[in-house]
Amino acid sequence: MPDNSDFTPNLQKLMQQVGISSFKALSRAAGVSERQVLRLRRFGVEQMRVDVLLRLSQILQVSLQELVATFSHQELIKAKVPQNQELLRQIADLRNEYDRLQLQLEQQRLILQQQFQQSSLQLLESLLLQFPTAAYKARENPQLSALNIIPLVQKPLEKLLQHWQVEAIAPVGAEIPYDPQFHQLMDGNAQPGEIVKVRYTGYRQGDNLLYRAKVSPHNPQKD
Repeated sequence: MPDNSDFTPNLQKLMQQVGISSFKALSRAAGVSERQVLRLRRFGVEQMRVDVLLRLSQILQVSLQELVATFSHQELIKAKVPQNQELLRQIADLRNEYDRLQLQLEQQRLILQQQFQQSSLQLLESLLLQFPTAAYKARENPQLSALNIIPLVQKPLEKLLQHWQVEAIAPVGAEIPYDPQFHQLMDGNAQPGEIVKVRYTGYRQGDNLLYRAKVSPHNPQKD
């Protein structure tokens, strides 16, 4: 048992069990100050905050009850039962609050997910309602022009992208100066500024590049 002013051997033993080599490393791993670690070494759990003890117990892989027992003077435990009971009550309250916040965050995540899905479905409403029928008619009548179906897909998609503030880098078929930041060559070679033709459009959302447009070197004879 350590004397009345040194719990360092107790702490070192726990640190060795979890592979922590120094008090500074323990401080960083637990996210507590080195002063708090020093206080634990010198005075044990007396006058230490519950949240600090909780972090240290998690890093040292011991229960809070075990941590309190390890860093309390044996001869004082009985005399300080009320204080220890109050500490355990605070620990239980802290755990309950943590569980409540976790549940609240999960509920908020589900609500936001549902709201996102509902708003997206509203923007795609015409596509969801009309496209299956149009596809069915196209299968029944192979002569039906695809031009009659394209607006059913194109308009809701454009509306959705506009709602999300997503814009196309360039339309398919456009002939534009090559910019390797926004364009990806599918074949051949091109220098920045040379004219290329867009084969697959790319997208960006504000300053964030989502997909680079796929392009090919401009070849009037081939195109």
